[in-house]
Amino acid sequence: MNAWIFTCNSDDLDLLAFHRDGRELRSWTVDRYQEQLIAGDPFCLWLLGRDGGVIASGRLTGLANERTSDLTLRWHVPLAIDEWLDRPVSRDRLAHALVGSSMMIEPSAAGVHRLDDAQWSAIGDILAEPPQEDLEWHLRPGDTIRRTELHKRYGGSGQGGINPSTKSQNVFLFTDPKSGRQHGYYDEWDEDGTFHYTGQGQQGDQAFITNNKAVRDHVQMGRRLRLFEGSRKTIRYVGEVALDPAVPYSIGEAPATGTDQLRKVIRFHMVRVGATAQRADVQVGAGYRPANEDIVPERAIPAQQDPDLNRRNLQMHRSLQNNLAQQVTNRGMTPLSPTAADPDFDLAWRNLDGNLTVCEVKSLTNTNEVRQLRAGLGQVLDYHDQLQHRAAAVHPVLWVEREPTDPRWLGLCARVGITLGWPGHEDRIFRSAGDTWPHTTDA
Repeated sequence: MNAWIFTCNSDDLDLLAFHRDGRELRSWTVDRYQEQLIAGDPFCLWLLGRDGGVIASGRLTGLANERTSDLTLRWHVPLAIDEWLDRPVSRDRLAHALVGSSMMIEPSAAGVHRLDDAQWSAIGDILAEPPQEDLEWHLRPGDTIRRTELHKRYGGSGQGGINPSTKSQNVFLFTDPKSGRQHGYYDEWDEDGTFHYTGQGQQGDQAFITNNKAVRDHVQMGRRLRLFEGSRKTIRYVGEVALDPAVPYSIGEAPATGTDQLRKVIRFHMVRVGATAQRADVQVGAGYRPANEDIVPERAIPAQQDPDLNRRNLQMHRSLQNNLAQQVTNRGMTPLSPTAADPDFDLAWRNLDGNLTVCEVKSLTNTNEVRQLRAGLGQVLDYHDQLQHRAAAVHPVLWVEREPTDPRWLGLCARVGITLGWPGHEDRIFRSAGDTWPHTTDA
């Protein structure tokens, strides 16, 4: 992989004014290296002049091509900006990272400069450095704010899903299912209890550079991760998150923007930090996302003694969840999956009275039954506690693969207000929650 610096004289194009006006940069004119510029290559924009320096970074989105510009046939390369900086990172700060590069030897000789991996990595380290100042954080979970106001107060570029603050020790993360999936961003709760957040970069394989690096190294750099729902206009603060210390990230595949071509993407595994109770007016859940029952889990390291058992349990869990969601639909209600603002329940729904049922699903085998029931009880009690102020009434359900071998679990669940159910006894959980639905009779 190559990395690039594209230089610009402010007399030819005022990049700062271009960005302030809200315009989007989609391509760049190049006069050399045309055949070596490929989709996915990272780059930064360098504003020439005494007060210049790196002002933006991003990735190429295609191959260089010739087209007419100002009545002249020129080479252009398509690109996308991932981050605009509030102010240029100066030549002096970057000089040691670019020793031996053409950018240091002859910066004005050509508009395109190629960097090796070490040089690009060093630039990424500098761009990811936290600011010296640290403004006090003022938002609480559930609060809304205009994104422009957020960046006016704390700095940052105002674009992209990952955006380091330039006036505080925070990194802003924006998750938006409505717009993210067109770019291959699938942010959602996983069965392991962590929120999987896709890294930045719409084209080519994602890498740990600039903003992705700021997320990966946030603990070492003393930064905090602040998660928001929405990406434009009014956004909602979900709360502080951190990378799971056990498994901080994994590498998956997702299509590049506008294509079916798969590329490698970073999935950050995030856990909540501190108090995350949402305001009472925050809606619970969103449209149900059917679980993929055909997925094959990655093999753990060290490997489990019986990897097929892990696969069987995961597939059974997802089958139970999907089947129960269909039962909810059949009764005229809408199944819900959790959003970033919700606890990581498996399934929820509201009845006609507006009351909420929240459900944890567990597969059972003879060897894991006690462990699974204990875990499920704790989880669904936690969901109930977090959601009880966001609905008129919240009914917790523990839905398991089969009837437990020890009947004491039914009495235990009943004493703490949880309905325990399994396939073939669906009416029990709907009746206990007071759910009603349209009935039909045969003529």
